[in-house]
Amino acid sequence: MKVLLLMVGKTSEKWLNEGVESYYKRLNHYLPFDAKVLPDIKNAGKIKPEALKQLEGEAILKVLDKSDRLILLDEGGKHFSSRDFAGFMEKQMLAGTRRLVFVIGGAWGFSDEVYKHSNSKISLSRMTFSHQMVRLIFAEQLYRAMTILKNEPYHHD
Repeated sequence: MKVLLLMVGKTSEKWLNEGVESYYKRLNHYLPFDAKVLPDIKNAGKIKPEALKQLEGEAILKVLDKSDRLILLDEGGKHFSSRDFAGFMEKQMLAGTRRLVFVIGGAWGFSDEVYKHSNSKISLSRMTFSHQMVRLIFAEQLYRAMTILKNEPYHHD
């Protein structure tokens, strides 16, 4: 199974990029992993939130293949413990999922069309994080899930 992390907009913080890249490298030891940043929408500050979500949604949907399993990282999604998330990942692998696509949306969330195409939603916390911080938190949790599945000594209960 391949995993794609799709993100709206670039991260300008050097320290965040370094942390994220560290986990991306680690993940490739466990499964084919790729991360793709969709460019920021031009003049986004002058566009109303609903219209901006629509434009970002169109960009997200263009990247998807029909066979992809689309998981949105969304505040309204299901909450997992780290072990439960590892179990979720294992089920995806055993189900024969070809490509699992996780999406981190922009600051205003997702368009209705993206929600309609999604297979499920996951929430990383009841707290709200910037969409840039979510990149690091999710990458670490995905890495943690892989180490749990391999019974490696990274995660402690």
